[in-house]
Amino acid sequence: MNIENTLISALGIEITALEKGKVVATMPVDDRTRQPFGLLHGGASVALAETVASIGAFELVDKETESVAGLEINANHVRGKREGMVTAIATVLHQGRTTMVWDIKIVDEEEKLICVSRCTMAVIKRK
Repeated sequence: MNIENTLISALGIEITALEKGKVVATMPVDDRTRQPFGLLHGGASVALAETVASIGAFELVDKETESVAGLEINANHVRGKREGMVTAIATVLHQGRTTMVWDIKIVDEEEKLICVSRCTMAVIKRK
């Protein structure tokens, strides 16, 4: 997977663990990911959440005949963050034939919850 010149690289997202049904990734809280008031931008958190769900879902499909795409995502931003690093932990809740549902928790360095998200992924047949 080539992530150069994508949103993933632009936001500094790094995948740190990848296994069937679980993905962990980090993202810095810096000038790329903060909103004008100095806090982690909610959109950056959602981008991180959808990234880990997408990568995790892709690992669970037959790559020769299937692909995945985000269908729906929601997020609750429960704590602000001004600097440092956040970590997203995504786990699959439902793995169906045409959809998957992923749970994503974004935490700070002290494991405090920053954002909780749920992402529904569509499983698409390649033509």
